[in-house]
Amino acid sequence: MTQDDKAARAGARLSRRGALGLAAAALAAPAIARAQGRFPERPVRLICPWPPGGSTDGQMRAIAEAAAPHLGQPVIIENRPGATGTLGAQAVKDARPDGYLLTQMPISVFRLPHMTDRPAFNPVEDFTYIIHLTGYLFGVVVRADSPWRTFREFLDYAKANPGRVNYGSPGVGSSLHITMEQIAEREGIQWTHVPFRGGADNMQATLAGTVHATADSTGWAPLVEAGQLRLLVVWSAERARRFPDVPTLREVGIDIVSTSPYGFAGPRGMDPQVVRILHDAFHKALFDPRHLEILQRFDMEPVYLNSEDYTAKARRLFQEEGEMVRRLGLRV
Repeated sequence: MTQDDKAARAGARLSRRGALGLAAAALAAPAIARAQGRFPERPVRLICPWPPGGSTDGQMRAIAEAAAPHLGQPVIIENRPGATGTLGAQAVKDARPDGYLLTQMPISVFRLPHMTDRPAFNPVEDFTYIIHLTGYLFGVVVRADSPWRTFREFLDYAKANPGRVNYGSPGVGSSLHITMEQIAEREGIQWTHVPFRGGADNMQATLAGTVHATADSTGWAPLVEAGQLRLLVVWSAERARRFPDVPTLREVGIDIVSTSPYGFAGPRGMDPQVVRILHDAFHKALFDPRHLEILQRFDMEPVYLNSEDYTAKARRLFQEEGEMVRRLGLRV
């Protein structure tokens, strides 16, 4: 056998080995894909950092139910109230970035790190922003038998009685707390903030007379409609459709609009493909008629941003909230 014949046979053996290797790899690829699975393979957990029964809880349960068919898995709501709505962010920060644990991101997440020397997280660096969804209708209510029939009357009484008026909110650093302090700053008022864990406790305290007023989202609406509470003012840009006779802050001479818009986020470092799957499912759910009906019930509007735009908004919010916290001198 010549050297050329030997070389040809060796080349043929190598070619057969290469072909066999490629065939084996092709056969293995589906097995690897099956082992890795398609996201999601199990239920997705979504933290609501507020108590059950409030407007956020209701909205999140509605969108979770609407998103589940698009994901092919249930979306399970876990309530973790406390720490002004930041317990969800704290839990997600240390979770695996696999897309199976998400949280609502209230605006307090961007505010509280500026109010402490040892923040538990950095909202710019520690999260993957998935989708921005909606905002609240906020307002101030008092007991229906209280002497104040307008918000201006309430402000005038508070100004004439420094330190004697108190109000409840869902917590220190919440948008309700911050906006009430902005109002006090502009009006020259000294009043006392009483933080609660959530809307239900807040409303009970107002009905019992423990606090003079409540600043909260529309968990108060049924009590207003039932004649137990009186709505003095709303904080939206326009009057609420359900309460057309109630003025906005701007209409009573205070140029503030406060709606505390929010969305969902997961841990830092999530796979872009997983982010896209979650975004698309929640985007479809956001405009699902069943979810829109719940938004309308709580006087909320869709405020959609995709992942990229929500990430940019998060950066702006963190900077703006820091400037406001420093200006008001707020500390935890």
